[in-house]
Amino acid sequence: MRHIIRAIVPLLFPAVLAAQEIGPAEYAARRDTLAVHLGDGVLVAFGAVSPTEVSRQAQLPAFRWLTGVLEHDAALLLVLRGGRAAGTLFTQPRDPRRMLYDGFPPDSTALARATGFAVRSIGALPPMLDSLAAAGLAVYTLRDYAAEDYADTDTLTRGAVFMRAFAQGHPRATVRDAHPTVDSLRARKSPAEMALLRRAIDVTVAAQREAMRTVRPGLFEYQIEALFTSAFRRSGGDGPAFGSIVGSGPNSTQYHYETNARRMQPGDVVVMDVGAGWNGYAADVTRTVPVSGRFTADQRAVYQIVRDAQRAAERVAGPGASYQAWRDSARAAVARGVARLGLTEGVDATFDPPWADQCRQEPVRCTQSFLYMAHGLGHGIGLEVHDPPHPWKDQGMFAPGQVFTIEPGVYVSTRLLDMLPDTPKNRAMIAKVRPAVERYDNIGVRIEDDYAITDTGVEWLSRAPREPAEIESAMRRRGR
Repeated sequence: MRHIIRAIVPLLFPAVLAAQEIGPAEYAARRDTLAVHLGDGVLVAFGAVSPTEVSRQAQLPAFRWLTGVLEHDAALLLVLRGGRAAGTLFTQPRDPRRMLYDGFPPDSTALARATGFAVRSIGALPPMLDSLAAAGLAVYTLRDYAAEDYADTDTLTRGAVFMRAFAQGHPRATVRDAHPTVDSLRARKSPAEMALLRRAIDVTVAAQREAMRTVRPGLFEYQIEALFTSAFRRSGGDGPAFGSIVGSGPNSTQYHYETNARRMQPGDVVVMDVGAGWNGYAADVTRTVPVSGRFTADQRAVYQIVRDAQRAAERVAGPGASYQAWRDSARAAVARGVARLGLTEGVDATFDPPWADQCRQEPVRCTQSFLYMAHGLGHGIGLEVHDPPHPWKDQGMFAPGQVFTIEPGVYVSTRLLDMLPDTPKNRAMIAKVRPAVERYDNIGVRIEDDYAITDTGVEWLSRAPREPAEIESAMRRRGR
């Protein structure tokens, strides 16, 4: 009877428990592996808070990776001993009136059967943690910031406030951040995770093909955004894994443009940076296509630089390859390409950027070519769209099981010149490159694909058309 209940509970309460493509045994193994890495101690982790408006909100990645639990306002306490983890899940008291709005979650008995945790009310967390800390156990925490991108500014979340109060009450206790360890474990995807990622990527690729058959002059960017949203949900996915970027003409040169309100014009290119979510796992695939169906010679020239940069990074990526060599390969291709088009004074030419204070640490930021691609080359994907590994900023090497993007870009706009500090060096550069910048004005190109590191190399996962001839061929099938 118990195994029947365990199988039924996730079906009855899909908003509370993660879909069972990843089973309880894998979650338990993850917690035990974390115990091996951290050693004896106690870990407290916080889940996502209830949304403050009528909206869908996913669980926080680290909490979901450890538990598979989607319930809001939950916390987890793990006692780590001898390489094993014993857990207690803390949940909010059930509000009968609230359940009329949000649905009826499983009671503590059903939740315990489905997860293997002891389940207690959230009010029991502080005294239990106090008791364990008093026993001299090391204390680790997984705070509840929304994504790794915001970790450095986490000061006001529920988890941060709780742990600050705990530290004040236990001045002799040392609280350590467990996120680096969890991130390192999350970076290598299991076979079950890979299956979810492949599904998210396949859905995204199919939608990119559909968009190529649809894009034409006169349509609004939001109509293409709606196409992606519909395609992701029609397939059975979660919907967009992040805010869709559909930027045409001048908007193609804005990296994270999400207004998606402009009417596309003949002669534009449109950047479509989108990704489906599938049971919490995110794809991220970008294609840049000509709105009129064929690239102009100038658009093709810029596109080729980006494709060359992506190809260079693909050649470097593989088990044991350094992140730095991977980044440098693409940067070199971009530098050669923009110099060839006259957009810089030379491959190694420098300028005085608005971010000059960053150049001592990263000299590449003062090169003129950096002006045309001032973002990272790629990032991990998984439960976050920017999942571990973080090769755009970290040092280290690629390893089997990592799934990541390669997304070079070149974005040409006269606004780039207008924002530069007025210095003699910049005036000389602007005088020389302005004719080329005006020629290629409002051509922004980004190509982004998803890859997996294997034991022997790298696998391209997001096989949407990306060569210019392939894109033009796909666009000729409009209306079919």
